[in-house]
Amino acid sequence: MQKEFHLSQTDVKRLAEQFGTPLLVMSVEQVKRNYRTLKEFMPRVNIHYAVKANPDERIVRTLKDLGSCFDVASDGEIFQLQEMGIGGDRMVFANPIKPVHSIETAGQAGISYYMVDSEPEIEKMARVAPGAGVLVRVRMQNPEALIDLNKKFGAEPADVMRLLLKARDCGLDVAGLAFHVGSQATQHHAYLNAIKLCRGLFDEAMTHGMNLRILDIGGGFPIRAPGSEKINIQAIFSSINNALDEYFPSIEIWAEPGRFICGTAVKLITRVIGKQHRDNQDWYFLDEGIYGTFSGVIFDHWDYELLSFKDEPLISATFAGPSCDSFDVIFREKETVRLDVDDLLLVPDIGSYSSASATTFNGFSKAKVIVWEQLGDVIQLDTAV
Repeated sequence: MQKEFHLSQTDVKRLAEQFGTPLLVMSVEQVKRNYRTLKEFMPRVNIHYAVKANPDERIVRTLKDLGSCFDVASDGEIFQLQEMGIGGDRMVFANPIKPVHSIETAGQAGISYYMVDSEPEIEKMARVAPGAGVLVRVRMQNPEALIDLNKKFGAEPADVMRLLLKARDCGLDVAGLAFHVGSQATQHHAYLNAIKLCRGLFDEAMTHGMNLRILDIGGGFPIRAPGSEKINIQAIFSSINNALDEYFPSIEIWAEPGRFICGTAVKLITRVIGKQHRDNQDWYFLDEGIYGTFSGVIFDHWDYELLSFKDEPLISATFAGPSCDSFDVIFREKETVRLDVDDLLLVPDIGSYSSASATTFNGFSKAKVIVWEQLGDVIQLDTAV
């Protein structure tokens, strides 16, 4: 079982006193552990970290030093990585729909491979980046996923061969196929079905004289969701790895993990700043809300844990953020102990699709980020990672 980044009640209190709240506490050692776990159980996989999940420079630099590659989707992400000394040879442009200026930026950065899932995109690529390498993204059905990315991206399997032939006829380097089974895929069977389907498409492509050489299995690798049982991630990875060895023994394998790498590496400390009783329910107002780190409630459909360190009977309450917008309600009818103004709450596993989409709406600053491993000389803490 993986060792997890932990903060005690004493840690939370001392950190809040020293740095204020809201406060994000990041563990770069947890990032390293998550990366190494994935590599241990799927050693053939060339990891391309999905920068969108959490683009914090400390996470990206940690992964750079570990040898990771990166999944980018915009000029901004390309520029960020370039400024950190990461070359285009370690990036894949994974956004299937790209404006012309982004393709030009990617070409100038030295990016060789791009995702496509439609004829217009292939034609655009051939015009703007002639000879570029492309992977056709295949649509996979997985209604069990937390967020079904296939509602927006991916070509129907029946259309894939036509797109591969189109790309070849347009002079592009037809490199392979890609799929994404959806975010937070807690069962291995979605990956296995996708791998088998792609094996058939690889074989069909060969009959047309195309030797595909890359399979990108996307991301979606899960972390434990609040209230759910622990996930046997080793078993999921081992099952995927066995299928890859069986169906693609000599093909280069890529993956684009986001949540699995950064999700468990960040914790939030937030404070109760107000209390009200309305509509027969207690309301607690926090100094972080939907427009900040809790944006993941909206965009990532995540039901975060709120740990108070109190051992009291549970009630049902509403939690709201600090802004003057009535939309800024984090949770309704959330089970909690009774809280008081100035109580501190610890929110674990808030590293993915949260601070990445936070804003400064209404003039509220984004939560400060500190690195756990750098605190030894700053503040006396109870625990180590």
